[in-house]
Amino acid sequence: MSPSSVVVLAGATGQLGLLIAHHLRQQGATVRALVRPKANASAEAASLRLQGVELIEVDYSQPEQLRQACLGADCVVSAVSGLREVIVEAQTRLLEAAVAAGVPRFIPSDFSIDYTKLPEGSNRNLDLRREFQQRLDAAPIQATSVLNGMFTDLLTGQAPVILMGPRRVVYWGDADQPLDFTTMRDTAAFTAAAALDATTPRYLRVAGEVASIRGLQAAAQAATGQEFKLFRVGSLPAFGKVIKLTKILMPAPNEVFPPWQGMQYLHNMFSGLPKLTPLDNARYPHLRWTPVREVLATPQV
Repeated sequence: MSPSSVVVLAGATGQLGLLIAHHLRQQGATVRALVRPKANASAEAASLRLQGVELIEVDYSQPEQLRQACLGADCVVSAVSGLREVIVEAQTRLLEAAVAAGVPRFIPSDFSIDYTKLPEGSNRNLDLRREFQQRLDAAPIQATSVLNGMFTDLLTGQAPVILMGPRRVVYWGDADQPLDFTTMRDTAAFTAAAALDATTPRYLRVAGEVASIRGLQAAAQAATGQEFKLFRVGSLPAFGKVIKLTKILMPAPNEVFPPWQGMQYLHNMFSGLPKLTPLDNARYPHLRWTPVREVLATPQV
């Protein structure tokens, strides 16, 4: 597939979608961004237009609109975020439109740890991706999922593992368990390369850095020049009980990332079950992988 390929991008106004669009355009691809009417006037939409991205307003309840938007495309990339209505239902409608339009390839919005290795019920958001995976695998289209572990960017605030103030690295379970981290920008660059590669397998696994909790401790110390101490809160079974209690006290069923969901993700990672292997980092030699230390050393806005 040449860089002049046509890529349809869903979720383009989200943080990851914007980055994927940027890297696709850098490689010369024609990008059609599917946007809902209310997002067409956003600052993100304006940014996409400045980069030469074509914006197409679509109603996901209208199959013909989606099919028309997909006509002539070489690949459909989904970077949507949400709960069942988005991850399962909207993506299914997008998948059906891609098949109806004769698009040869589809990259779903997975971008996670290896959920295929996790027991059902251990992570609500990843269960939704598994449900869509079954529909995708049954469709007559070449599918490729990009799995990247945790976004390294989350370590600077949203994932309560490295606490800069008290200089602690907080964890449950084993401090030597290998964990996968990839920045959002690196994930987007790899996804763009994969979208332009007609030979991709069903799964591609990447990690900007594989680091244990002790590795994160070393990275934080190297980035700041200060000592960080480890703080083991408890065992993984104890963490599981905390997650269940948090879900009862703060259910927030309509939120995509309530506190207990992030805790489920960390529990999954600390268990080692969804460890990414083998890694495909070398598939596109022109890409550079950002280490955890570099992310932690970057001033936060």
